[in-house]
Amino acid sequence: MFHAIARRQINALFEAVGRADAAPVLVAFASQFTHSFLGRSALGGTRHSLAATGLWYERLYRLLPGIKFDIATITLAGPPWNTLAVVEWRESNDGADGVKTENFGCHVARISWGKMVSLAICPDTAGLQTTLDRLATAGFAEAHAPPIED
Repeated sequence: MFHAIARRQINALFEAVGRADAAPVLVAFASQFTHSFLGRSALGGTRHSLAATGLWYERLYRLLPGIKFDIATITLAGPPWNTLAVVEWRESNDGADGVKTENFGCHVARISWGKMVSLAICPDTAGLQTTLDRLATAGFAEAHAPPIED
């Protein structure tokens, strides 16, 4: 039963990101958490505060507007106080320059009593870097900005 509820909540969070609404995602974090994005890019790095994580989502929406996720699988294991969630996805976006791109990857989250204590976002970093390089060349300097970290 718990895993069915968690699966619905995870789907709802991906839908919120697709609406460019980070508020439900931010509320889903525990009071102490880690938000990481694999790779060394403008979207890479690690955050531990809601303020920095909120800025990260704002940057995501500026660089990759219209982002949408097609979830392939959601795998859950463990009890409510120590749940591991792995979400495999394909993503599409309109790009800040209007060029539609796609990518794939997974989210790995550790959840305790319904709150995320860690989230690692693991995209195809080569595909993402190609998109960010294209955006920087098109004049979107933020695509090559330093990561937002704290």
